[in-house]
Amino acid sequence: MIMKTGTSFKGSKIFTFFIRTGMLLFAIGIGTGIFLLLTWAGQKNKGPLDDLLQSADYRISRMEKNVLGKDERDSRSSELQWFYKYRTNKILFNTIDTVLLGAFDDNTAESYESITALEDSIETKLPIISIYTAWGSKKTEVFPLLRAQAIADLGSIPLITWEPWLDDFDPQEFPFMADKKNKNLNGMKEIAEGKFDPYIDKWAKAAHQFGNPFILRFGHEMNDPYRYPWGPQNNKPEEFIAAWQHVVDRFKSDGADNTLWLWSPHPAYLTYPQFYPGHKYVDWIGVTTLNYGTVATWSQWWTFDEIFGKFYDSVSLYKKPMMITEIGCLPVGGDRAAWLSNAIQSLPQKYPAVKGMVFFHATNDNTTTYKSLDWSFESDKPTTEAVKKSILNWKNLIKTHPG
Repeated sequence: MIMKTGTSFKGSKIFTFFIRTGMLLFAIGIGTGIFLLLTWAGQKNKGPLDDLLQSADYRISRMEKNVLGKDERDSRSSELQWFYKYRTNKILFNTIDTVLLGAFDDNTAESYESITALEDSIETKLPIISIYTAWGSKKTEVFPLLRAQAIADLGSIPLITWEPWLDDFDPQEFPFMADKKNKNLNGMKEIAEGKFDPYIDKWAKAAHQFGNPFILRFGHEMNDPYRYPWGPQNNKPEEFIAAWQHVVDRFKSDGADNTLWLWSPHPAYLTYPQFYPGHKYVDWIGVTTLNYGTVATWSQWWTFDEIFGKFYDSVSLYKKPMMITEIGCLPVGGDRAAWLSNAIQSLPQKYPAVKGMVFFHATNDNTTTYKSLDWSFESDKPTTEAVKKSILNWKNLIKTHPG
């Protein structure tokens, strides 16, 4: 149909403006209603109402995004178009023929600008974006649906580290926790026995709602006897295996077949084979590779090969694709630029089973030493140049952008 010049076109624009404005006001109104309802319900209210509110919050967020139109996410997603067929198909993802880069940044709770800033500094778009979440009854300890969808909208796949801290469960929901002094003692055994199934099922059903494949790093570094409460200080290796298998089985029964299971032990403790859940329960194997340099009395400058090499030789026998789920180097005690450059360039030929590498780009890591550590390197020009150059050198060895 041919529109009349200057009238119908202008009228169409005005009509569109009012439609968009109306939809946005409607979304704001619904959001305000949910806020008031949550205030009325209080922190103790659980069950179907929570599910309804979470689902409504998700739909409103998606509506707001659609109403507000295109933004910088569209541009980034188009640059990762080659990755689309992999991040939407588990079989293709598990057999990918390149090395996928990614990053964790502790400033992504509200925005992924810190990720895009890192990408700009190394002139590379990252197919993997890593986030962390804990177990518990808090409203922040549910499946991170909105964050996962935001990552997918950016054209990447979410890597979710799911940490089974058991301190935050409401004893009214889980009465067996009420009298436990050490909430984490025998936690893996209790998971395997089904005592946390209501939480697991709710999480898995939300993961199913997300729909797209995502990588789940459950109970990482489970063989470290000093750090995490799901480790050997509270649990036996066979209890961890039973818990892992139980969680995987619950996800399957809840329809969350879009989950890619990544088993990620600590390479420094050679007991990790005792914690392997079994071939059919694992899709990927991950490992942390962090060089602390001389930042503490217990640390020294290690090469990438010294940290990663021995682990690779034994774990590659499992014939699973591998991912370095946290790679980083502090600029204390040696040359960080050379360390990261060596790590990147060694992957394709020396460590061919490695199909993913995720920069640990945390700016405020207080999990290991008495002071906060900054692993970020975006503003370190020699390091960003070295990383950028090393990635470009891959083009002679592998296809960095297949398809």
